[in-house]
Amino acid sequence: MTIEECRRFYSEEIRFAASLHSPALVEAFAQVPREKFLGPGPWEIASADMRAMSVLGGVQTSYTTVKDPRDIYHNVVVALDKAGDINNGQPSALARWIDALDLKAGARAYHLGCGVGYYTAIIAEIVGSEGSVVGCEVHPNLAARAKENLSCYSNAKVEAGDAATFDPGECDAILVNAGVTHPKLLWLDRLREGGRLIVPLTMAMTPTLGVGMMTKIVRHGNKFSAEIVTSLAIYSGTSMRDAQLEPVIKAAMSKGALMKMKSVRRDPHEPSDACVIHAADVCLSIVEID
Repeated sequence: MTIEECRRFYSEEIRFAASLHSPALVEAFAQVPREKFLGPGPWEIASADMRAMSVLGGVQTSYTTVKDPRDIYHNVVVALDKAGDINNGQPSALARWIDALDLKAGARAYHLGCGVGYYTAIIAEIVGSEGSVVGCEVHPNLAARAKENLSCYSNAKVEAGDAATFDPGECDAILVNAGVTHPKLLWLDRLREGGRLIVPLTMAMTPTLGVGMMTKIVRHGNKFSAEIVTSLAIYSGTSMRDAQLEPVIKAAMSKGALMKMKSVRRDPHEPSDACVIHAADVCLSIVEID
C-alpha cells in the first residue's frame, strides 16, 4: 500500500473506532500527513489499552519502535517525549471529541493544548479557508513545532504560553485538551450563540494525569446545556485547576453524579442536591435548561 492508501485506510479505521458522523472529519484524517507533525522517524508507538493501563497505574507503557511511516497509520499513540510521558494522543479519542464540536466550513475554532498541531490541522481542514483555528500550547518546544508544522495553513495559527490566561476571541467551537476541575468563565463567554465547548472534567490521579469525563457544553443565549461525550484519561492543565474543587470532583466521579450533569449555571444560587460541582462563579448541575 502507498502512504496515501494507508492514510485513507486509517481514516476509515478511525471512522468506525470513534463512530464518527462528520464526513469532513473522516476526509481530514485521510488528507493530513501524520508523519509530518511527528517529525522524522523512527517512531515509538503504543496501543491505547496499554496507555490507559499505564495511566491507571497498572503497568508501564510499552512502546514499539517503527521506521516505516505507514506503521503510524493505526489507532495508536506516538511518543513525542518519552521522558516527559508526552504523546500525540489516541486518534479515535481526539476524533470523537472533534466530531462532538459539530464543525462546519467557515467556523472559528480554538484548540487548547494543541501539542505539535496534528489535530489542529485536522480542524483547519474541516473549517476550510473561510474558517480559522487558533491553537495554544504551554510547552515551548511543542508550540514551536506546531507553529512550523502549521505554517502551510493560512487559516491556522499557534500561540505559545499558558492557556489559562489566553483569550481566543469569539468562537463557534472550543476543544480543551487538558484536564480541568471546571469550565473557565472566559471559555463560556467566548462561545457564540450555539457555540460548543468540549472540556475534560477530571480528578487527579498523579501530579500530571487525571481521569474523568469529556463534557460537551452548548450555549443557548445566557444558558448552557451539558452532556457527557466520553470517559477519558488525560494530562492535567495544572494552572486551570481549583484545589478546593479537587475533592468535590472526586466525590462527583466516585458517586456517578457527574454522569447526571445537564447544565452549567452561572446565576447566583445556594448549593443544593441538584449541584454536582458548585463553585463561586459556576455550577455544574443536574437541572436541565428550559
